[in-house]
Amino acid sequence: MSEWTPICHVEDIPVLGSRRVARTQGLDVAVFRNDANEVFALLDHCPHKGGPLSQGIVFGTSVACPLHNWTIGLCTGQAAAPDAGCTPKFAVKVEGAQVSLKTVELASHAIDQTRPVAGPKSGCAAS
Repeated sequence: MSEWTPICHVEDIPVLGSRRVARTQGLDVAVFRNDANEVFALLDHCPHKGGPLSQGIVFGTSVACPLHNWTIGLCTGQAAAPDAGCTPKFAVKVEGAQVSLKTVELASHAIDQTRPVAGPKSGCAAS
């Protein structure tokens, strides 16, 4: 198995935007690109209420969660003060235009986290 998994090309990630990478277990990984063409990867999950960071606004080396506007550092996954919390980060390698994520992290990093499922609670009877 290769140490790095090719994900996409830098140009495939919108400037000041992101691209989601699906995994077989756990939540997706969000791969971000800022206006300096730097690439970062975080679990697509805000530490506050689980918002999809991939839908947030990228500025500098941060992303604003689309749910409650928490600022999350793209380098560390850490929420900016006064907020507190952290989302897992993933190692990124850019060679030429190719963006790759560390294979072992994709397979094992933060795979225990899941998104809540919307809808009626299991076992509830309809009226």
